[in-house]
Amino acid sequence: MTPMLLLVFGIAPHVAIATDLWFAAITKLVGALVHNRRGNIDWAIVFRLWAGSLPAAALMVAIVAFADPVGRAQWLTRIIGVVVILTAIGILFAPRLVALLHPAGRDGDPPPRDRTALTVLAGAVLGGLVALTSIGAGALGTVALLYLYPRRLLPHRLVATDLAHAIPLATVAGAGYLLVGMVDWRMLASLLAGSVPAVVLGGLSAGRLPGRGLQIALAIVLVAAGLKGLLM
Repeated sequence: MTPMLLLVFGIAPHVAIATDLWFAAITKLVGALVHNRRGNIDWAIVFRLWAGSLPAAALMVAIVAFADPVGRAQWLTRIIGVVVILTAIGILFAPRLVALLHPAGRDGDPPPRDRTALTVLAGAVLGGLVALTSIGAGALGTVALLYLYPRRLLPHRLVATDLAHAIPLATVAGAGYLLVGMVDWRMLASLLAGSVPAVVLGGLSAGRLPGRGLQIALAIVLVAAGLKGLLM
């Protein structure tokens, strides 16, 4: 949503990020509740991610809040462009990227000690990126979790765990922006009003639309938005 707010509607980068964080936190909450009722969320992994992501998000919001307003708009736009392109790559090539990272003869998850530390580190990286751009928790988080837990997380548990991690992360980062008055509440209300029928329509048509085709279309749009952000 941030690329659209920034590049289509011309909203200031910090306001677009702050508004999108709250939009993400609210819209993802229902999905997480459903997954939790079905027992799909791996809470041990979620807490490890939070250990890194929540402090990193709070730190990054403080950096953005106290940065020079003129310079902030320029470097935030460029960072958003880079993360959007990385997200597109993650959407298209997540399984292949994980296969490249895992040696051919390697079986199972990384060693427990390394896995815990790497999960916290991955959370910190994701927390910083999400706080700076409101982007990346989904596709980039999926790549990280696929690498760290290739056997433990089946697809439905992967989605649920990534979703559960993203909600408090977006809330913490969004709260920081809220405290310094950067959230556009009118825009947020408009986005939420439009998201409800969109979610219903998406649920009704999900089985009828080609998943890979949608991924490719989304990736193309994200790459175009990312390149535009880098060139601004």
